[in-house]
Amino acid sequence: MTTRHLKKISSEVIHQNPRWSYKHDVCSLPTGAPTEYYYGEKLGAVITVPVTAEGKLVLVVQYRYLADKLSIEFPAGAMETGESSLFAGQRELLEETGYQADDFVSVASFEPLPAYFMNPVHIFVAYEAVASGRQRLDVDESVEVIERRVDEFEDMIRQGQIWAGPTLAAWALAREQVLKIQAGSEGQ
Repeated sequence: MTTRHLKKISSEVIHQNPRWSYKHDVCSLPTGAPTEYYYGEKLGAVITVPVTAEGKLVLVVQYRYLADKLSIEFPAGAMETGESSLFAGQRELLEETGYQADDFVSVASFEPLPAYFMNPVHIFVAYEAVASGRQRLDVDESVEVIERRVDEFEDMIRQGQIWAGPTLAAWALAREQVLKIQAGSEGQ
């Protein structure tokens, strides 16, 4: 398979805000001709798939401004400077849900919009998640916590009640791990 690569000549930040940077690169095509590339960049993000001892998934319901509707999702958020993906996953789980877990398993990472945005998303499954306190939400967040069995969650996906791409991708990557652990605990 032959691939064609761009070669970066220069890069500049056009705009930066607390959430991400907007960048402009000047590149050369394989022919040597110049071209430009515009994209966004973040430190990364985490999505945690929390599972209670009873096998229920812990989810959050929150309003998504751009879609102007409520979204049912796994707890997720941006990584902060100097933070490991594991620590960010633990922090986001506690902040958004008030739940904690001792057993976090790294499942996978993916790039949600590789042509437009650099933002690696790290997926964790948190086993035996328990409600341990209250949520620690940002001032602009309003999050309701719900629990659903796996079959209920998958029915919600089929019915279009769960529509956020990162949650759908996280489930596609974590589903086998969650089901394997549940099957093992049922056999004990």
